[in-house]
Amino acid sequence: MNKADIPLDPTIRWEWIKYQLRAQGTSLAKIARELDVTGPAVKNAKRIAYPRVERAIAKALSLKPVQLWPERWNSNDDTPNRIRVQRAENNATYSQENNPGYICEHAKTAEGV
Repeated sequence: MNKADIPLDPTIRWEWIKYQLRAQGTSLAKIARELDVTGPAVKNAKRIAYPRVERAIAKALSLKPVQLWPERWNSNDDTPNRIRVQRAENNATYSQENNPGYICEHAKTAEGV
C-alpha cells in the first residue's frame, strides 16, 4: 500500500479506510470487538481524534496512525496531537468502581429490608 494513495479529504479517506479494511479481511466491527468498544465508538474516529481506535485501524492496515491522520498525529514521534494533554486514552471505569458516589443500591436492599 502506497502512502501516496491515501486520500487527503477526510470523507474520502474514511471510505478508503473502510475499503482497505475489507480488502484485508477485517472491518470496523471486528476492530470494535477487539477493543471491546461499541461500533459507534469506532466510527467516532471518522470525525474526532480517538487515538486508541486510530492505532488499531492503522495496525490492521499495516500503517502508522500518522500516515492515515497526519493532521491528528505528530510526525516526529508518532504521538497524538493532544488538545487536553493529561486526558487518558482508556475508559475511566475504574474511577466509578472505586468511588462511593457511584454506588447505586436500591433503598430496601441497602437497609437490609
